[in-house]
Amino acid sequence: MDILASLNPAQREAVTAINGPVLVLAGPGSGKTRVLTHRVAYLIRECHVAPANILAVTFTNKAAREMRERLHHLVGAAAVHNLTIGTFHATCARILHREGERIGLRPNFVIYDEDDQETLIKNILSELNLSDQKYRPSTVLHAISHAKNELISPTQYKTPSYWHEVVRRVYERYQQRLRESNAVDFDDLIMLTVQLFRENTEVLERYQNQYRYVHVDEFQDTNVAQYVLMKLLAEQHQNLFCVGDEDQSVYSWRGADYRNVHRFSRDFPDARIQLLEQNYRSTQTILEAAQAIIRKNRSRHIKQLWTENARGVPIAVVEAYDREAEARFVVSEIARLIKQGYPAREIAVFYRTNAQSRALEDAFVRRGMAYQLIGAVRFYQRREIKDLLAYLRLIHNADDTLAFQRVINVPPRGIGKTTLDTVMRCAERLRVSPYAVLQMLEDEQAQTKGRWTDKFDTRARKALGAFVNLLEELRAASTKETLEKLFDRLIRVTDYRAYLYEDAEEGEERWDNVRELRSALGRYANAPAATTLPAFLEEVALVAEVDKMREDLNAPTLMTLHTAKGLEFRVVFIVGLEEGVLPHARSMEDPEQLEEERRLCYVGITRARERVYLVYAFQRSQYGWSEPSQPSRYLNDIPRALIARVSSASSKMRGAGRLSDWEAVETDISPRAHIPPTPAPVFRAGDRVRHSKYGDGVVVSSEMRGDDEQVRVAFAGQGIKLLSARLANLKKR
Repeated sequence: MDILASLNPAQREAVTAINGPVLVLAGPGSGKTRVLTHRVAYLIRECHVAPANILAVTFTNKAAREMRERLHHLVGAAAVHNLTIGTFHATCARILHREGERIGLRPNFVIYDEDDQETLIKNILSELNLSDQKYRPSTVLHAISHAKNELISPTQYKTPSYWHEVVRRVYERYQQRLRESNAVDFDDLIMLTVQLFRENTEVLERYQNQYRYVHVDEFQDTNVAQYVLMKLLAEQHQNLFCVGDEDQSVYSWRGADYRNVHRFSRDFPDARIQLLEQNYRSTQTILEAAQAIIRKNRSRHIKQLWTENARGVPIAVVEAYDREAEARFVVSEIARLIKQGYPAREIAVFYRTNAQSRALEDAFVRRGMAYQLIGAVRFYQRREIKDLLAYLRLIHNADDTLAFQRVINVPPRGIGKTTLDTVMRCAERLRVSPYAVLQMLEDEQAQTKGRWTDKFDTRARKALGAFVNLLEELRAASTKETLEKLFDRLIRVTDYRAYLYEDAEEGEERWDNVRELRSALGRYANAPAATTLPAFLEEVALVAEVDKMREDLNAPTLMTLHTAKGLEFRVVFIVGLEEGVLPHARSMEDPEQLEEERRLCYVGITRARERVYLVYAFQRSQYGWSEPSQPSRYLNDIPRALIARVSSASSKMRGAGRLSDWEAVETDISPRAHIPPTPAPVFRAGDRVRHSKYGDGVVVSSEMRGDDEQVRVAFAGQGIKLLSARLANLKKR
């Protein structure tokens, strides 16, 4: 097989640039994954580099799987088995499991997710007598995460204000609590690996010699810590191959720094810069529209994207009256496209914020059309799943404080807040884990060592002792039973199913989730849980949200623009193209944020292969009232020749000059291009009504949802009911 045969000249140049640093700036749809995988294959097949000497890091498990699958076809299973391919976090987790004891991290450490982190921050704020209303845990955590992404320790954290001083104190104690629980968070995985390499030269040299060729995907999304990590690994041999595009850098809010692209050129002055400008995904019209938007950004390498694909249909710019009409248009147009033969799974709707999905979801439900929502409550974040994972984490690592706090009284076993607070105070004073306190209580000799045991009465000791016995039974079973059998035992000894079914409305759904979790354990069936549990917990902790997208579901996909990055569809709708929505209101005073908003729009448009719909509303309700909106500046950037269809909701708007910068054409884009305003409600608060089942009642409130009216009615002896006026057949009295 000729590794280079399927590559275009620019791709071939990138793949065959073997020695020294290489930066590939790859426009959307230009085949960056192909270049990355073929570069690795070329090293193995043509340059005879041992697979064990190659490292490739990605940002999602999905990207790592795709790379591994492609390489399987190019170089075979044996070579792929010896490659190191994975996310930054998974790669660092493996290194820390092997080497972490050098910096005080025991091999059985656990990885705290965002909920765990926020819980820990809340606990620390309480310990410091600080209000979690004034110092919101999520905000404090974001500040700590930002510091870690910049490799700033608590002692280095600058405090220009009292708020920052509070963050520094919380950060310091947060790291202390993590160490006591033998736990790390996601940012620690990178930061601690950098610390490991900086403090242990022989370890760094060993990994530099192992990974002689380092590859980084989505380089524009790396933060400072990730950049330093890759730079350290590549320092000796200089073979750092990075693929990215600063025009697609949209994750600054989670630490990504597109300036790493420029740092690369500064730190590696002899680096080869290779542009990939041929696009294989989109029509020429889509590319020209996207480039017209991104061209306004200044901090970028200039690229001229081109394609051999057809010119394609024009960009559809559609104005609806309000968000409900916007959603109705999208759903109606999707239904029309499906009738024309477009597979539903090849259609996506993007929006700037999660809150925008509500009207869209309502419209899909009313139409009776299936859809897939990316960004809802994730499976591993659901209450019952987090409960059971906390039990598994405790079985694996009894010093896990947050897991202990989550399940000590789940299901309820008579351990109240006062008892738990006493356990936590004793643990802090004795500088041991909470579970160690319980074990000491069970130890007759320990009871003679101090008066702290007197703080627990007989009832509390009995309840705490029962929990110790339960957990010790599970820990003992983990050395003999498979993960599936251990899980079954866990459900049985905790009587967790009965606990879930106490909630009559949601019990069945929650139990279905538990069964789904058990099915995920099937691939760990051939060894005792003590061996397989660490791998399972790490896999759960490292899973990325977009990895949960179901490719087997033939339905349109709804997601934020941030989530859309890296995906592609035949048809793309972007809704909410209004000033204050896209670009977002928070970006208006910051030129760098405005550039990122523009990149976000660019990313959304370039996800499309054939059709793009840019939709905005004449007015949008926010915070309880509606006001006229201003079309997004990005619409004015698109040349008029590329726009064939614009639907105006009101002729008055053209008179006001709202569409003056681009042509307003009243040609039909769908059977109903003109989207009518939302109808007025029929019912008002105070109206007396009659319902065939509930009898007489009084309207409490009424709200239009699309073309239906949602009415809250107080019925005598029945309470307040939320009814659809269309279906309920309410009669005014």
